[in-house]
This record gives sequence, structure tokens and C-alpha cells, in this order.
Amino acid sequence: MKILIVLFRYYNYFPRLRTIWNALPSNFIYQYKQKFIVGGNWKMNGSKKTVRRLFKILEKGPINNNTHVFVSVPTIYLAYSKSFCPKNVQLAAQNCYKAKKGAFTGETSPAMLKEIGVEWVILGHSDRRQIFKESNELVAEKVFFAKKFNLKVVACVGENQSEQAAKKTYDVIFKQTKAISEKLCGDWTNVVLAYEPVWAIRTGKTVTPEQVEEIHCALKEWICLNVCPEVGDCVKILYGGLVTGKNCKKLARQPNVDGFLVGEASLKKEFIKIINAKPQF
Repeated sequence: MKILIVLFRYYNYFPRLRTIWNALPSNFIYQYKQKFIVGGNWKMNGSKKTVRRLFKILEKGPINNNTHVFVSVPTIYLAYSKSFCPKNVQLAAQNCYKAKKGAFTGETSPAMLKEIGVEWVILGHSDRRQIFKESNELVAEKVFFAKKFNLKVVACVGENQSEQAAKKTYDVIFKQTKAISEKLCGDWTNVVLAYEPVWAIRTGKTVTPEQVEEIHCALKEWICLNVCPEVGDCVKILYGGLVTGKNCKKLARQPNVDGFLVGEASLKKEFIKIINAKPQF
């Protein structure tokens, strides 16, 4: 196990170690990196009927025991979903604000989410950044505040089409990650990242598993260098760019893809296939 830790810690720095790591049996790698995480983000979709239908599908499964699963339903259905959510699936909110209470019309506080049994929250999603113009600083403040209430946070980063075309992918995602890191002050407990290539989501273009792996590696390397190697070792990065039943297994084979944040496909039966994309050992 010590050898595995050394290999993973310096995986991003030395090409030779990457070769050795990739040659290891997949079950060794999987056991070291622990559980896969798959989250479904319904966005502004669904109804009470949808809640009952989709949670019935999840209850039937099967769901891989080595995968953490959460489902992010619209806020108005969170409390209702508690009655139908299977025990091996957790509920997530799609957003929350950086205050416990106050005159913030239309917002939801982390305290309110915890009171009704919500375990996860997605913050900084590309929809929030692109449509509602949430800044890096605001996202970072919301991540920090949600963490204070022991919510598990999925903090999203990613570049839009113009930034990708200008070859600014790394500049953008590092700047977004830096804002979050500065607020967390080295304590990344209960925080995972989700990389969303917004340019691909908006256009339907394909990002190859190899491209995804390269960007995830770069993010972990940035964290190793700018936070600390221990956090870089442990932080999980989910992929959130048009994950489907067709591409999920190839993506799950990438060493630094630690899970998925699934949009449209989480409203379909194929979500079960995506949940089980990582082999069970």
C-alpha cells in the first residue's frame, strides 16, 4: 500500500510513474482510491410523479456497493423526496446561499437543507456561473459556508466555449479552484470538485476520456503544489460533461476520474448503468 501511495502522490509529476501506475491491476488502483461518486442533477426538471418513478428505478437498482450515489432534485421536491429515496442514495440540493438566514429572497440556507435531511449540495454549477453570473468569489464563499453546516459539497469548475477556443482552459479552472482553496484554508474535508467542460455541454461536442484524464490530472497537480500533497492525494474530481450510458465505462477507467456529475441521463433508466460504470471488486 505504501508503494501505491508514493506512485499516486507523484503520478502527475513523472511520466515514468504514470506508466507504472497505469500498468497496475485495476482492482489495486480502485481499492486505493476508494469509492466512486455518482451524482444525478435533475436541474429544473421533474414533478412529484417523476420523483416517485425515478426513485423506484433506483430502489430496484442494482447499485454498486462501491459507489456513493446522490440525487439533486429541484429544491421544492427535496422534502417530498425523503419518503421515496432509497437508503443507499442520498439527497442533494442544487444550490444554497452563504448565510444561515436573512433577507435573501428566493434563496435557501445550508441550515434549512440540513434540517430536512439533505446531505449534499452542488455549488458553482456552470448554469449558475453562466446564466446567473455567479463569480468565483461568491462560489467560494458559498462552498465555505455550506461546509460549516457539514454538507458535502460538489464545487464545480470549467471553461466556456470562448475560453476553450482561446486555449485558456487551465487558466480558468485554476483560477476557479484557487478562489475555493483560499476560502477553505487547506481543509478540503467533505469537498469534491466537478469538472464541467461547458463548451462541450452547450454544443454537444465530445471530450475524449484521455482529454478528461489530462485535465483531472492537472487539477490534482495544482492542488498538490498550491494546497498540499495530502489534499491532492485525497481530493476527488468528478466529471460532469455529457456522461451517458455509452461513454461511462471508458471514462470510469481513467485513474483520476473519481466519479460523475450526471445531468440529462440522470432522468433516464440509463442512470443505473452509469452508477455501475466502475467495476466492483
